[in-house]
Amino acid sequence: MQSVEANFDSKAFTEIGFRRDHVYSSSADEFSDRHERIAEHLLEAESEGDVQDEAESVMLQRLLDQLLKIDGDLAEGEFVVIESEPAKDYPKTRTQQKNVVVDGENRLYFYSSVSPPLKVAVFRAR
Repeated sequence: MQSVEANFDSKAFTEIGFRRDHVYSSSADEFSDRHERIAEHLLEAESEGDVQDEAESVMLQRLLDQLLKIDGDLAEGEFVVIESEPAKDYPKTRTQQKNVVVDGENRLYFYSSVSPPLKVAVFRAR
């Protein structure tokens, strides 16, 4: 287990990412022995708009806001753990585009969402 900071970037290949910040480090077994799971959250977000990058950026910011709220509500001795696993259930940005007519002109309109949800849990020191 290592502490991370969110790295959400609509222009990156992996839009929903985390970077190790080296503030906390523990083996998974040691962490499990010393902490208990007290809550689970499935974070979802969506957005839409006529500019793809803006729609994705707003959606990512909404996801980040949810994560920061959970982190901000932690009591002393509590941790947020990212439980989504790469190549298993890791969230990805999904963007669909649709042709719409605005003032007689064809335009693209984008719908962005996260699928599957970002799975996080809150753990408390025993």
